[in-house]
Amino acid sequence: MKKSILFFLLISGLSFSQQKNLKINFLQPKSENCYFPVVSYPDQPTIENKINTFLQVDQLEYVPGSGGNPFKLVSGGKTSYSNYVHFYSWEKRETPKNILCLAIDGEASGAYPENFMIWKNFDLRTGNLINIQDLFQPNAVKIVEGIIQKRIRKNINDFLTQLRSEKNPSQEVLDQIALYEGCYTDYTLDGIKFFFTEEKLKFIAGRCANHAMRALDELDDHVIEFPYKELENYWSPYARNLLNGSEKLEKTSFRNKLYRGKIDGKYPVTVLIKDFYAAKDTNEESSFSAVYWYDKSKKLIEWNGKMKGNHISITESEYYSQETNQWILKAFVEADMNGKKIVGTWQDYNTKKYLTLELEEL
Repeated sequence: MKKSILFFLLISGLSFSQQKNLKINFLQPKSENCYFPVVSYPDQPTIENKINTFLQVDQLEYVPGSGGNPFKLVSGGKTSYSNYVHFYSWEKRETPKNILCLAIDGEASGAYPENFMIWKNFDLRTGNLINIQDLFQPNAVKIVEGIIQKRIRKNINDFLTQLRSEKNPSQEVLDQIALYEGCYTDYTLDGIKFFFTEEKLKFIAGRCANHAMRALDELDDHVIEFPYKELENYWSPYARNLLNGSEKLEKTSFRNKLYRGKIDGKYPVTVLIKDFYAAKDTNEESSFSAVYWYDKSKKLIEWNGKMKGNHISITESEYYSQETNQWILKAFVEADMNGKKIVGTWQDYNTKKYLTLELEEL
């Protein structure tokens, strides 16, 4: 017990030392519906740039430095998913030395308004977003998922026992019982949010109710927390170094990485890998989505990719045609990953001309 207390006191002290020059401000122009964080880290300008680029491209669909109001798309309902998005507040959470955790609160309006809370966790040694899949040994992922699922089911079953104990249940209680009896609990790491505190890792799984039934859902989101020590048998080498304050870096996955390079050796581009869906079998293809932009135009361009082994195949679409109900193709990419580099070709769909593509992880 004494060793554990000393460990976390040490981590807390290191956290203050590591992050004392890191500041979070408001991205301008700040307004009632646009409270969004921007990182200032003068000691580490590359890391500062990577974090801000990720946040603004991922959440605002805005490339830093492209001019104009960064909130134009989200405030005007002109995002790729045609939603209005408001950001009401943010908070920097206390964490171990190597981690920056930002909690962002807002509301998205599509068919109906929906409040949201997102947590973005960054590795302050690299500026990369921390992927939950990288935290655990491959053979431990199913075990951790099983523990989370079991705890969610227990919370639901405990509440169901309470509801069923009522002698003359109202219709509302009967509706609640039906809701929780049919609740989905088989969450995997791919479908769970998470964030770090000073001493715990917290998982947030979706609530049992959809928007229409939300008034019945007293449990709301499922929050499952683990002291770091409780998960020590499952940590990957990357997670151990991340949490104990080590500067040693381990290889992490392809997802949520930024790459920088050139097309045809003369057109500088930046790529952000976004969603990644790993194949269940090594003989099958994984899939991913990405966006990239040219330094000159700073306009986001969508990529949809497949990966098998180290080979990547990407389709680039120019726009979606309402007349033909299909995407109008712009280009194809065929490339191979070698360490932190991606090398291949970019082929124009219409002219069939091949251009070289060279990227390197930032």
